[in-house]
Amino acid sequence: MNLHQYCIIIQNMSKKNRHKAIKDAILSTDVTSQDILLNILISKGYDVTQATLSRDIKEMKIVKAPTTSGGYAYQLTENSIDSHILGERGGLSAYGFISIEFSGHLAVIKTRPGYAMAIAGEIDHKATRTILGTVAGDDTILLIPKENVSREDVITSLSMFIPNIQ
Repeated sequence: MNLHQYCIIIQNMSKKNRHKAIKDAILSTDVTSQDILLNILISKGYDVTQATLSRDIKEMKIVKAPTTSGGYAYQLTENSIDSHILGERGGLSAYGFISIEFSGHLAVIKTRPGYAMAIAGEIDHKATRTILGTVAGDDTILLIPKENVSREDVITSLSMFIPNIQ
């Protein structure tokens, strides 16, 4: 192994550790700005610049989403959350899903604040045989099933990626 290869390996290890520290910070604190996140990383001994942190946030697909307190904070998306965090629950949709209620042929799904658009996107992508479309707000999704699709069919198709749906 030459010096250049060694430097790349060390850099990748450092980046991996920094990404883990970023995830840990976001999961344990309401990180409302890059400055706060940068200071957290610096306090943990990471030599990181604002530009590097910006690239990390983009690369890790971290988003700023509404919080229950009315502000905005960085949150991990399905692509940035390790599988051990979501466990057996089936992913971001299972984590963000709260309830579903039908009214006639339509359904309304309640989610955790900030999760509705991501879950609606997953429904639009994964349940095309039963769902015509969705309309999402911050924590509510209007679900429009296709013609002649029963409530049971909707629940069955959604249960493939939202295992806690009933």
